[in-house]
Amino acid sequence: MDSKQLEGLISPLLEQEGAELVDLRYAKEGPRWVLRVFIDKPQGVTVDDCAYFSDRIGGLLDANSAIERSYVLEVSSPGMDRVLKKEKDFLRFAGRAVKLRLKAPEQGQRNFQGRLVGFRDGKVVVDLGAGERGFEPDLIEEARLDYAADI
Repeated sequence: MDSKQLEGLISPLLEQEGAELVDLRYAKEGPRWVLRVFIDKPQGVTVDDCAYFSDRIGGLLDANSAIERSYVLEVSSPGMDRVLKKEKDFLRFAGRAVKLRLKAPEQGQRNFQGRLVGFRDGKVVVDLGAGERGFEPDLIEEARLDYAADI
């Protein structure tokens, strides 16, 4: 299964238990494959939550023969510099400082920092200090909260 298929399998399990899938990364690191699953809950994620969901997700993946090779499963919270991927993320964290990295440079620039305005007209809107700018979600390689700038 690819990452999108894994997300489709794991998301319903998390949602029925009051959690959400924030991000999922499946990649080869050295000689081993690692599946990293980042989860969140309204009241935050504890170490016990990570252990519980690791067991649940591991069982689900095994029962569905979702991953054919040996792998390491890591379940954790998204952290304070969490990744923003979905429209609801951009709406939820409006007003917070963010960092964006584009897939390709625009006018010679790939990295942007500013205050997240939200999601409007199909675009991620960021106040860059000199005015607002909308970014097409498909052109964003990664968007993260910039916790250090919010302090």
